Amino acid sequence: MKRICFVIVVLLALISTGAVAQKRKSSHRNESLGLTQKPNIIFILADDLGIGNVSCYGADHYSTPNIDKLAKEGIRFNQMFTAPLCGPSRALIMTGRYAFRTGATNQDATTLMKQETEKMIPQLLTPVGYVSSCVGKWGQLPLGPGEFGFDDYLRFKASGVYKNSPEKTHHYTVNGEDKVMTDAEYMPDLMHDHLVEFLSKNKNKPFFAYYPMSHVHGTIIATPDSKPDSKDLYADNVAYMDKLVGELVAALDSLKLRDNTLIFFMGDNGTAGQFYTNSTINGKILSGKKGEMKECGGLVPMIANWPGKVPSGVVSNQLIDASDILPTVAELTGAKLPSGKIDGKSFAYNLLGKNTPERDWIFCELGNKWYARNQGWKLNNNNELFDMKNAPFEEILITEENKSAASEEAYKKLKSVLDELAPQNGIVDTGDGSGRHGNKKDKKSKVKDAD
Repeated sequence: MKRICFVIVVLLALISTGAVAQKRKSSHRNESLGLTQKPNIIFILADDLGIGNVSCYGADHYSTPNIDKLAKEGIRFNQMFTAPLCGPSRALIMTGRYAFRTGATNQDATTLMKQETEKMIPQLLTPVGYVSSCVGKWGQLPLGPGEFGFDDYLRFKASGVYKNSPEKTHHYTVNGEDKVMTDAEYMPDLMHDHLVEFLSKNKNKPFFAYYPMSHVHGTIIATPDSKPDSKDLYADNVAYMDKLVGELVAALDSLKLRDNTLIFFMGDNGTAGQFYTNSTINGKILSGKKGEMKECGGLVPMIANWPGKVPSGVVSNQLIDASDILPTVAELTGAKLPSGKIDGKSFAYNLLGKNTPERDWIFCELGNKWYARNQGWKLNNNNELFDMKNAPFEEILITEENKSAASEEAYKKLKSVLDELAPQNGIVDTGDGSGRHGNKKDKKSKVKDAD
Protein backbone atom coordinates (compact mmCIF):
# COMPACT_ATOMS: atom_id res chain seq x y z
CA MET A 1 0.00 0.00 0.00
CA LYS A 2 2.83 2.39 0.89
CA ARG A 3 4.45 1.68 -2.46
CA ILE A 4 1.19 2.45 -4.33
CA CYS A 5 0.80 5.71 -2.41
CA PHE A 6 4.39 6.64 -3.24
CA VAL A 7 3.79 6.02 -6.96
CA ILE A 8 0.63 8.15 -6.88
CA VAL A 9 2.48 11.01 -5.18
CA VAL A 10 5.27 10.86 -7.76
CA LEU A 11 2.78 10.87 -10.65
CA LEU A 12 0.91 13.84 -9.19
CA ALA A 13 4.20 15.69 -8.77
CA LEU A 14 5.16 15.03 -12.38
CA ILE A 15 1.76 16.24 -13.63
CA SER A 16 2.02 19.35 -11.49
CA THR A 17 5.56 20.04 -12.70
CA GLY A 18 4.45 19.67 -16.32
CA ALA A 19 1.55 22.04 -15.82
CA VAL A 20 3.81 24.62 -14.17
CA ALA A 21 6.36 24.26 -16.97
CA GLN A 22 3.66 24.78 -19.59
CA LYS A 23 2.38 27.83 -17.72
CA ARG A 24 5.91 29.26 -17.49
CA LYS A 25 6.49 28.60 -21.19
CA SER A 26 3.26 30.41 -22.07
CA SER A 27 4.11 33.28 -19.74
CA HIS A 28 7.64 33.57 -21.13
CA ARG A 29 6.31 33.72 -24.67
CA ASN A 30 3.93 36.54 -23.78
CA GLU A 31 6.64 38.41 -21.88
CA SER A 32 9.08 38.11 -24.78
CA LEU A 33 6.49 39.99 -26.82
CA GLY A 34 6.25 42.61 -24.10
CA LEU A 35 2.85 41.34 -22.96
CA THR A 36 2.00 41.05 -19.27
CA GLN A 37 -1.44 39.47 -19.73
CA LYS A 38 -3.25 37.41 -22.32
CA PRO A 39 -4.88 39.64 -24.93
CA ASN A 40 -8.50 39.46 -25.96
CA ILE A 41 -8.78 38.98 -29.72
CA ILE A 42 -11.66 39.89 -32.02
CA PHE A 43 -11.36 38.78 -35.64
CA ILE A 44 -13.88 40.58 -37.85
CA LEU A 45 -14.30 39.02 -41.28
CA ALA A 46 -16.32 41.03 -43.80
CA ASP A 47 -17.95 39.09 -46.65
CA ASP A 48 -17.00 39.94 -50.26
CA LEU A 49 -15.34 43.20 -49.23
CA GLY A 50 -12.38 44.14 -51.42
CA ILE A 51 -9.88 46.97 -51.07
CA GLY A 52 -12.00 49.01 -53.49
CA ASN A 53 -14.80 49.13 -50.91
CA VAL A 54 -12.81 50.62 -48.00
CA SER A 55 -12.08 54.35 -48.02
CA CYS A 56 -8.72 54.18 -46.23
CA TYR A 57 -7.51 52.04 -49.15
CA GLY A 58 -8.53 54.81 -51.54
CA ALA A 59 -12.01 53.61 -52.55
CA ASP A 60 -13.70 56.21 -54.71
CA HIS A 61 -17.36 55.46 -53.96
CA TYR A 62 -17.56 54.11 -50.40
CA SER A 63 -17.07 55.66 -46.99
CA THR A 64 -15.91 53.62 -43.98
CA PRO A 65 -15.00 56.13 -41.23
CA ASN A 66 -14.98 53.63 -38.34
CA ILE A 67 -12.78 51.16 -40.19
CA ASP A 68 -10.58 54.05 -41.29
CA LYS A 69 -10.20 55.09 -37.63
CA LEU A 70 -9.01 51.59 -36.73
CA ALA A 71 -6.44 51.90 -39.54
CA LYS A 72 -5.35 55.40 -38.50
CA GLU A 73 -4.78 54.21 -34.94
CA GLY A 74 -3.26 50.87 -35.97
CA ILE A 75 -1.68 49.12 -38.93
CA ARG A 76 -3.16 48.96 -42.42
CA PHE A 77 -1.74 46.06 -44.41
CA ASN A 78 -1.47 46.58 -48.16
CA GLN A 79 -0.34 43.05 -49.01
CA MET A 80 -2.73 40.61 -47.31
CA PHE A 81 -3.60 37.67 -49.55
CA THR A 82 -6.16 34.93 -49.08
CA ALA A 83 -8.07 32.42 -51.23
CA PRO A 84 -10.42 34.23 -53.65
CA LEU A 85 -13.66 32.57 -52.45
CA CYS A 86 -15.49 32.43 -49.12
CA GLY A 87 -15.19 28.76 -48.11
CA PRO A 88 -11.55 28.12 -49.08
CA SER A 89 -10.57 31.49 -47.58
CA ARG A 90 -12.20 30.73 -44.23
CA ALA A 91 -10.67 27.25 -44.13
CA LEU A 92 -7.24 28.79 -44.74
CA ILE A 93 -7.71 31.39 -41.99
CA MET A 94 -9.02 28.98 -39.38
CA THR A 95 -6.53 26.12 -39.97
CA GLY A 96 -3.35 27.92 -41.08
CA ARG A 97 -2.95 25.26 -43.80
CA TYR A 98 -3.05 25.45 -47.58
CA ALA A 99 -5.90 23.84 -49.49
CA PHE A 100 -3.76 21.10 -51.02
CA ARG A 101 -3.21 19.85 -47.46
CA THR A 102 -6.76 20.27 -46.08
CA GLY A 103 -8.65 19.52 -49.29
CA ALA A 104 -10.52 22.87 -49.08
CA THR A 105 -9.92 23.62 -52.75
CA ASN A 106 -13.52 24.54 -53.59
CA GLN A 107 -16.72 25.69 -51.88
CA ASP A 108 -18.09 22.17 -51.50
CA ALA A 109 -14.82 20.47 -50.57
CA THR A 110 -14.40 22.66 -47.48
CA THR A 111 -17.23 20.71 -45.85
CA LEU A 112 -15.17 17.53 -46.08
CA MET A 113 -12.46 18.64 -43.65
CA LYS A 114 -12.29 16.29 -40.68
CA GLN A 115 -12.04 17.05 -36.96
CA GLU A 116 -9.50 14.27 -36.69
CA THR A 117 -7.03 15.96 -39.03
CA GLU A 118 -7.80 19.70 -38.88
CA LYS A 119 -7.70 21.94 -35.82
CA MET A 120 -9.10 25.45 -35.78
CA ILE A 121 -8.06 28.50 -33.78
CA PRO A 122 -10.39 28.07 -30.76
CA GLN A 123 -9.19 24.51 -30.22
CA LEU A 124 -5.69 25.89 -29.67
CA LEU A 125 -6.87 28.56 -27.25
CA THR A 126 -9.02 26.49 -24.87
CA PRO A 127 -5.99 24.82 -23.20
CA VAL A 128 -4.48 28.25 -22.42
CA GLY A 129 -7.62 29.53 -20.73
CA TYR A 130 -9.56 31.25 -23.51
CA VAL A 131 -13.31 31.29 -24.03
CA SER A 132 -14.41 31.65 -27.64
CA SER A 133 -17.39 32.68 -29.73
CA CYS A 134 -18.31 32.48 -33.42
CA VAL A 135 -21.01 34.96 -34.45
CA GLY A 136 -22.28 34.94 -38.02
CA LYS A 137 -21.57 32.94 -41.16
CA TRP A 138 -20.19 29.44 -40.80
CA GLY A 139 -20.90 28.89 -44.46
CA GLN A 140 -19.08 26.11 -46.23
CA LEU A 141 -17.06 25.00 -43.21
CA PRO A 142 -17.83 21.50 -41.91
CA LEU A 143 -20.17 20.54 -39.06
CA GLY A 144 -20.66 23.54 -36.76
CA PRO A 145 -18.65 25.98 -34.62
CA GLY A 146 -19.16 23.86 -31.49
CA GLU A 147 -17.50 20.83 -33.06
CA PHE A 148 -14.40 22.90 -33.79
CA GLY A 149 -13.95 24.30 -30.31
CA PHE A 150 -16.17 27.36 -30.01
CA ASP A 151 -17.80 27.66 -26.59
CA ASP A 152 -20.53 29.96 -27.85
CA TYR A 153 -22.01 30.65 -31.26
CA LEU A 154 -24.73 32.19 -33.35
CA ARG A 155 -24.70 30.92 -36.90
CA PHE A 156 -26.98 31.47 -39.84
CA LYS A 157 -27.33 29.24 -42.87
CA ALA A 158 -25.93 30.11 -46.31
CA SER A 159 -24.65 33.64 -47.06
CA GLY A 160 -25.95 37.17 -47.23
CA VAL A 161 -28.69 36.76 -44.60
CA TYR A 162 -30.28 40.08 -43.66
CA LYS A 163 -34.08 39.95 -43.35
CA ASN A 164 -37.01 37.66 -44.04
CA SER A 165 -38.73 38.06 -47.37
CA PRO A 166 -42.20 37.01 -48.54
CA GLU A 167 -40.51 34.02 -50.18
CA LYS A 168 -38.24 32.95 -47.32
CA THR A 169 -38.15 32.91 -43.55
CA HIS A 170 -34.62 32.56 -42.19
CA HIS A 171 -33.56 30.16 -39.46
CA TYR A 172 -30.44 30.49 -37.35
CA THR A 173 -28.86 28.53 -34.51
CA VAL A 174 -27.71 29.76 -31.11
CA ASN A 175 -25.65 27.24 -29.16
CA GLY A 176 -27.53 24.30 -30.65
CA GLU A 177 -30.99 25.84 -30.41
CA ASP A 178 -32.83 26.50 -33.67
CA LYS A 179 -34.44 29.93 -33.90
CA VAL A 180 -36.69 31.55 -36.47
CA MET A 181 -36.23 35.17 -37.49
CA THR A 182 -39.20 37.44 -37.12
CA ASP A 183 -40.05 39.84 -39.92
CA ALA A 184 -39.02 42.75 -37.72
CA GLU A 185 -35.50 41.42 -37.08
CA TYR A 186 -32.31 42.25 -39.00
CA MET A 187 -29.65 39.55 -38.86
CA PRO A 188 -26.61 41.87 -38.62
CA ASP A 189 -28.18 43.50 -35.55
CA LEU A 190 -28.97 40.11 -33.98
CA MET A 191 -25.35 39.13 -34.49
CA HIS A 192 -24.03 42.36 -33.00
CA ASP A 193 -26.25 42.04 -29.92
CA HIS A 194 -25.19 38.42 -29.39
CA LEU A 195 -21.52 39.32 -29.65
CA VAL A 196 -21.83 42.21 -27.18
CA GLU A 197 -23.67 39.90 -24.78
CA PHE A 198 -20.83 37.36 -25.07
CA LEU A 199 -18.25 40.08 -24.34
CA SER A 200 -20.23 41.26 -21.32
CA LYS A 201 -20.51 37.76 -19.87
CA ASN A 202 -16.83 37.01 -20.37
CA LYS A 203 -15.18 40.35 -19.70
CA ASN A 204 -13.14 38.87 -16.84
CA LYS A 205 -11.69 36.06 -19.00
CA PRO A 206 -9.40 36.14 -22.02
CA PHE A 207 -11.60 35.68 -25.08
CA PHE A 208 -11.40 35.04 -28.81
CA ALA A 209 -14.34 36.23 -30.91
CA TYR A 210 -14.65 35.27 -34.56
CA TYR A 211 -17.14 37.64 -36.21
CA PRO A 212 -17.89 36.62 -39.83
CA MET A 213 -20.35 39.32 -40.89
CA SER A 214 -23.31 39.16 -43.28
CA HIS A 215 -22.17 42.33 -45.00
CA VAL A 216 -21.66 42.84 -47.85
CA HIS A 217 -22.61 39.57 -49.51
CA GLY A 218 -25.41 39.75 -52.11
CA THR A 219 -28.34 39.71 -52.57
CA ILE A 220 -28.17 43.33 -51.39
CA ILE A 221 -31.30 44.78 -49.79
CA ALA A 222 -32.07 48.00 -47.92
CA THR A 223 -30.56 48.39 -44.45
CA PRO A 224 -32.46 49.85 -41.47
CA ASP A 225 -30.65 53.13 -42.27
CA SER A 226 -31.42 53.18 -46.01
CA LYS A 227 -33.57 56.05 -47.19
CA PRO A 228 -36.70 55.07 -49.13
CA ASP A 229 -35.30 56.67 -52.28
CA SER A 230 -31.73 55.38 -51.88
CA LYS A 231 -29.92 55.16 -55.19
CA ASP A 232 -27.10 52.90 -53.94
CA LEU A 233 -28.12 50.09 -51.61
CA TYR A 234 -24.66 48.54 -51.86
CA ALA A 235 -23.09 51.72 -50.47
CA ASP A 236 -25.76 51.67 -47.74
CA ASN A 237 -24.68 48.16 -46.78
CA VAL A 238 -21.00 49.10 -46.68
CA ALA A 239 -21.93 52.03 -44.45
CA TYR A 240 -24.04 49.85 -42.13
CA MET A 241 -21.24 47.32 -41.81
CA ASP A 242 -18.89 50.17 -40.91
CA LYS A 243 -21.39 51.46 -38.34
CA LEU A 244 -21.51 48.04 -36.67
CA VAL A 245 -17.71 48.03 -36.43
CA GLY A 246 -17.89 51.41 -34.71
CA GLU A 247 -20.58 50.18 -32.32
CA LEU A 248 -18.47 47.15 -31.42
CA VAL A 249 -15.51 49.36 -30.56
CA ALA A 250 -17.82 51.55 -28.46
CA ALA A 251 -19.07 48.45 -26.61
CA LEU A 252 -15.49 47.44 -25.82
CA ASP A 253 -14.85 50.93 -24.46
CA SER A 254 -18.00 50.77 -22.33
CA LEU A 255 -16.96 47.40 -20.92
CA LYS A 256 -13.43 48.74 -20.26
CA LEU A 257 -11.99 46.00 -22.47
CA ARG A 258 -10.52 48.11 -25.25
CA ASP A 259 -6.99 48.47 -23.91
CA ASN A 260 -6.41 44.72 -23.80
CA THR A 261 -8.26 43.80 -27.01
CA LEU A 262 -6.58 43.25 -30.36
CA ILE A 263 -8.97 43.80 -33.27
CA PHE A 264 -8.36 42.37 -36.71
CA PHE A 265 -10.56 43.56 -39.56
CA MET A 266 -10.28 41.64 -42.84
CA GLY A 267 -12.16 40.86 -46.06
CA ASP A 268 -12.63 37.20 -46.94
CA ASN A 269 -12.03 37.68 -50.68
CA GLY A 270 -12.30 40.33 -53.36
CA THR A 271 -15.36 42.33 -54.36
CA ALA A 272 -18.23 40.35 -55.89
CA GLY A 273 -18.57 40.64 -59.65
CA GLN A 274 -21.79 42.68 -59.78
CA PHE A 275 -20.19 45.46 -57.68
CA TYR A 276 -16.69 45.23 -59.10
CA THR A 277 -16.73 47.94 -61.78
CA ASN A 278 -17.83 50.58 -59.27
CA SER A 279 -15.21 49.52 -56.71
CA THR A 280 -12.42 51.67 -58.13
CA ILE A 281 -9.42 53.31 -56.48
CA ASN A 282 -8.28 56.71 -57.74
CA GLY A 283 -10.57 56.25 -60.72
CA LYS A 284 -8.93 52.97 -61.77
CA ILE A 285 -10.51 49.55 -62.06
CA LEU A 286 -8.69 46.90 -60.07
CA SER A 287 -7.19 43.74 -61.55
CA GLY A 288 -9.36 40.89 -60.36
CA LYS A 289 -12.46 40.22 -58.26
CA LYS A 290 -14.06 37.49 -56.19
CA GLY A 291 -13.48 34.03 -57.64
CA GLU A 292 -10.56 35.09 -59.86
CA MET A 293 -6.86 34.36 -59.56
CA LYS A 294 -5.96 37.89 -60.58
CA GLU A 295 -4.53 40.19 -57.92
CA CYS A 296 -7.69 41.49 -56.27
CA GLY A 297 -9.42 38.13 -56.12
CA GLY A 298 -7.17 37.32 -53.16
CA LEU A 299 -5.73 40.72 -52.15
CA VAL A 300 -7.99 41.95 -49.35
CA PRO A 301 -8.13 44.71 -46.76
CA MET A 302 -6.69 43.91 -43.35
CA ILE A 303 -6.27 46.19 -40.36
CA ALA A 304 -4.87 45.46 -36.89
CA ASN A 305 -5.62 47.73 -33.95
CA TRP A 306 -4.66 47.46 -30.28
CA PRO A 307 -4.21 50.69 -28.30
CA GLY A 308 -0.74 51.04 -26.87
CA LYS A 309 0.49 47.75 -28.34
CA VAL A 310 0.08 47.90 -32.13
CA PRO A 311 1.83 51.01 -33.51
CA SER A 312 -0.56 53.67 -34.78
CA GLY A 313 -0.61 55.26 -38.21
CA VAL A 314 1.40 52.51 -39.90
CA VAL A 315 0.87 51.47 -43.51
CA SER A 316 2.63 48.15 -44.04
CA ASN A 317 3.67 46.60 -47.34
CA GLN A 318 4.75 43.42 -45.57
CA LEU A 319 3.53 40.29 -47.37
CA ILE A 320 0.89 38.51 -45.27
CA ASP A 321 -0.70 35.18 -46.13
CA ALA A 322 -4.10 34.35 -44.57
CA SER A 323 -2.55 31.16 -43.21
CA ASP A 324 -0.47 33.45 -40.97
CA ILE A 325 -3.44 34.35 -38.76
CA LEU A 326 -3.48 31.08 -36.79
CA PRO A 327 0.21 31.01 -35.81
CA THR A 328 0.11 34.73 -35.01
CA VAL A 329 -2.82 34.24 -32.65
CA ALA A 330 -1.05 31.23 -31.12
CA GLU A 331 2.12 33.23 -30.49
CA LEU A 332 0.24 36.15 -28.95
CA THR A 333 -1.68 33.88 -26.59
CA GLY A 334 1.00 31.35 -25.74
CA ALA A 335 -0.99 28.55 -27.37
CA LYS A 336 0.64 25.46 -28.77
CA LEU A 337 0.45 24.88 -32.51
CA PRO A 338 -1.29 21.67 -33.63
CA SER A 339 0.73 18.73 -34.86
CA GLY A 340 1.20 18.46 -38.60
CA LYS A 341 2.35 21.00 -41.14
CA ILE A 342 1.31 24.61 -40.49
CA ASP A 343 1.93 26.79 -43.53
CA GLY A 344 1.43 30.12 -41.80
CA LYS A 345 4.22 32.22 -40.32
CA SER A 346 3.60 34.29 -37.21
CA PHE A 347 3.83 38.05 -37.66
CA ALA A 348 3.18 38.73 -33.95
CA TYR A 349 6.47 40.54 -33.40
CA ASN A 350 5.98 42.72 -36.48
CA LEU A 351 2.44 43.42 -35.33
CA LEU A 352 3.80 44.82 -32.09
CA GLY A 353 6.37 47.01 -33.83
CA LYS A 354 9.37 44.72 -33.36
CA ASN A 355 11.55 44.16 -36.41
CA THR A 356 11.74 40.49 -37.35
CA PRO A 357 12.19 38.74 -40.70
CA GLU A 358 9.19 39.01 -43.02
CA ARG A 359 7.73 36.64 -45.57
CA ASP A 360 9.47 36.45 -48.94
CA TRP A 361 6.38 35.10 -50.71
CA ILE A 362 2.72 34.19 -50.37
CA PHE A 363 0.80 31.29 -51.89
CA CYS A 364 -2.73 31.46 -53.30
CA GLU A 365 -4.85 28.48 -54.39
CA LEU A 366 -8.39 27.99 -55.64
CA GLY A 367 -9.84 25.03 -57.51
CA ASN A 368 -7.21 23.67 -59.89
CA LYS A 369 -5.20 26.90 -59.99
CA TRP A 370 -2.48 28.38 -57.79
CA TYR A 371 0.36 30.86 -57.74
CA ALA A 372 3.27 32.08 -55.65
CA ARG A 373 3.86 35.82 -55.39
CA ASN A 374 6.63 37.95 -53.94
CA GLN A 375 6.93 41.73 -53.73
CA GLY A 376 7.40 42.21 -57.46
CA TRP A 377 6.39 39.08 -59.36
CA LYS A 378 3.82 36.29 -59.61
CA LEU A 379 4.24 32.77 -61.04
CA ASN A 380 1.23 30.51 -61.58
CA ASN A 381 0.74 26.79 -62.15
CA ASN A 382 0.61 27.36 -65.92
CA ASN A 383 4.21 28.54 -65.66
CA GLU A 384 3.18 32.11 -66.48
CA LEU A 385 5.24 34.86 -64.87
CA PHE A 386 3.75 38.31 -64.26
CA ASP A 387 5.47 41.59 -63.49
CA MET A 388 3.42 43.10 -60.65
CA LYS A 389 4.99 46.58 -60.56
CA ASN A 390 1.65 48.16 -61.54
CA ALA A 391 -0.46 46.11 -59.12
CA PRO A 392 -3.23 46.23 -58.06
CA PHE A 393 -4.33 47.69 -61.40
CA GLU A 394 -2.30 45.73 -63.93
CA GLU A 395 -0.43 42.42 -64.26
CA ILE A 396 2.12 42.26 -67.06
CA LEU A 397 2.65 38.82 -68.59
CA ILE A 398 6.33 38.11 -69.28
CA THR A 399 7.00 36.79 -72.79
CA GLU A 400 10.06 36.32 -74.94
CA GLU A 401 9.71 39.93 -76.05
CA ASN A 402 9.81 41.57 -72.62
CA LYS A 403 11.79 39.14 -70.45
CA SER A 404 14.89 40.44 -68.67
CA ALA A 405 17.58 39.40 -66.22
CA ALA A 406 15.27 40.53 -63.39
CA SER A 407 12.37 38.43 -64.67
CA GLU A 408 14.62 35.40 -65.10
CA GLU A 409 15.81 35.71 -61.50
CA ALA A 410 12.23 36.15 -60.26
CA TYR A 411 11.14 33.07 -62.19
CA LYS A 412 13.85 30.94 -60.59
CA LYS A 413 12.94 32.06 -57.07
CA LEU A 414 9.21 31.55 -57.43
CA LYS A 415 9.65 28.27 -59.31
CA SER A 416 11.67 26.95 -56.39
CA VAL A 417 8.84 27.95 -54.03
CA LEU A 418 6.24 26.07 -56.08
CA ASP A 419 8.56 23.09 -56.51
CA GLU A 420 9.03 22.85 -52.76
CA LEU A 421 5.33 23.22 -51.97
CA ALA A 422 4.35 20.78 -54.77
CA PRO A 423 0.58 21.40 -54.60
CA GLN A 424 0.06 18.90 -57.41
CA ASN A 425 1.21 16.14 -55.07
CA GLY A 426 -1.27 17.08 -52.35
CA ILE A 427 -5.05 16.86 -52.32
CA VAL A 428 -5.99 17.79 -55.87
CA ASP A 429 -9.26 19.57 -56.67
CA THR A 430 -11.86 17.19 -58.09
CA GLY A 431 -14.44 19.87 -58.84
CA ASP A 432 -15.07 21.87 -61.98
CA GLY A 433 -11.83 23.79 -61.51
CA SER A 434 -13.43 27.14 -60.68
CA GLY A 435 -13.35 26.64 -56.92
CA ARG A 436 -17.07 27.27 -56.72
CA HIS A 437 -18.43 23.76 -57.05
CA GLY A 438 -17.47 20.22 -56.19
CA ASN A 439 -18.44 18.81 -59.56
CA LYS A 440 -19.67 19.94 -62.94
CA LYS A 441 -23.19 18.66 -62.37
CA ASP A 442 -23.57 21.00 -59.41
CA LYS A 443 -22.44 24.02 -61.39
CA LYS A 444 -25.67 24.66 -63.26
CA SER A 445 -27.92 23.92 -60.32
CA LYS A 446 -26.44 26.52 -57.97
CA VAL A 447 -26.77 30.27 -58.04
CA LYS A 448 -23.46 31.82 -59.06
CA ASP A 449 -22.97 33.95 -55.96
CA ALA A 450 -24.57 31.68 -53.36
CA ASP A 451 -21.12 31.13 -51.86
